[in-house]
Amino acid sequence: MKRRAQILVVFALIVMPRHTARSQDSIPFVPSPMHVVQRMLEVAEFKQGDILYDMGSGDGRIVIEAAKKYGIRGVGIDLNAELVAKARENAEKEGVSHLTEFRAQDGLTVDISEATVVTLYMFKWFNNALRPKLQKLKPGSRVIAHDFDIDDWKPSRIEYIPPPTDGTSDYAESRTLYIWKVGESPAAYID
Repeated sequence: MKRRAQILVVFALIVMPRHTARSQDSIPFVPSPMHVVQRMLEVAEFKQGDILYDMGSGDGRIVIEAAKKYGIRGVGIDLNAELVAKARENAEKEGVSHLTEFRAQDGLTVDISEATVVTLYMFKWFNNALRPKLQKLKPGSRVIAHDFDIDDWKPSRIEYIPPPTDGTSDYAESRTLYIWKVGESPAAYID
């Protein structure tokens, strides 16, 4: 088992017993490395008018990078009000607050129907619980999950991201992206 996954599992075993039911606040904030964020945004294949929703947005890096690089409007959803405040501050510093919105809300109850791209770096149980909302998105909408897939929903594509070799990241493990296009049959290939 990968080291990062082991850390997440141990943390989850400590945190989750405190919760009578699974909730988004039982998921620790573990930021996606920037090389993974950049690839997630590349595979999103943004088009004019797209709206990105990042579930469990943490410090806002995915929404902010999408706004900076692609001019895309994005909404970050996170239960942690402190992280939401930090994300807003980060967006202001990067000059993209006019394209970004960060909400302190439960990702399982928020309305995501306007999204055309949804990014996830959440535990598998959360992704599974969100699946009914994801499958109701407009045809052609893209869902990109970092490391955790969705049961019984075959991705359109799976992509493996090797760790960077240029010293820009402390992460030594490969990462996996699961990519779905709503209304599209899964492809028969893996990148």
